[in-house]
Amino acid sequence: MKSKSEAKWQINVPDPEENTAINAGIDADPDTYELSEQEFKHLRRVGRPPATITKERVTIRLSPDVVGSFRSTGTGWQTRINNALRDWLREHKPTEANGEKKTN
Repeated sequence: MKSKSEAKWQINVPDPEENTAINAGIDADPDTYELSEQEFKHLRRVGRPPATITKERVTIRLSPDVVGSFRSTGTGWQTRINNALRDWLREHKPTEANGEKKTN
């Protein structure tokens, strides 16, 4: 059976007959079994632990030469841009664009 998700992706959902065949295959595999509730409770999350301080996701436009320079330094280039901006903030006040104050 085919269905469409909200993202317009096509998802092939097994019909009851196919689902039965899949489960029979799982049951026949000696290396696979369904976890008990007790075993399930002892599972731990895999991957990077949640950060206590997270970064904010933003979209900005940068000059191609700036992005190219940072990207050419390899993995971690976004962190290096973040650090460069942090260094700039130590010496400057981000008051207004072009150093001019806004007038209301």
